[in-house]
This record gives sequence, C-alpha cells and structure tokens, in this order.
Amino acid sequence: MAVPKRKTSKSKRDMRRSHDSLPNVIVSEDKTTGELKRPHHVSADGHYNGRQVTKSKVNR
Repeated sequence: MAVPKRKTSKSKRDMRRSHDSLPNVIVSEDKTTGELKRPHHVSADGHYNGRQVTKSKVNR
C-alpha cells in the first residue's frame, strides 16, 4: 500500500486545488423577451438567435 513519505505542504495542497472551484455562470439578455439566459441555449419561450425553434413551455 502506498504511504506518503512526507506531509504535503499547505502550498502544494492549495495549488492542486486551485482548479477545483466552480466557474462563474455567464448570462446574456434574450433578444425577444429581455430575460437573462445562458449563451448558446434556447430561452424559456423557445427562441434561439432571434427566431422560434421550439414550442413555448411557459404558456401551456
């Protein structure tokens, strides 16, 4: 069984964990409704890039 020979320093431990944080969510304003949405995703009313691509799930 592998056992570490030396204690991992706080610096080494924190440098390893530097990429573990969650990225900030980027949002943009929808052209048709003005609500915030993630870029390259279909909005809640079914619009993508200024045109209707799916039926609306909001007004069912």
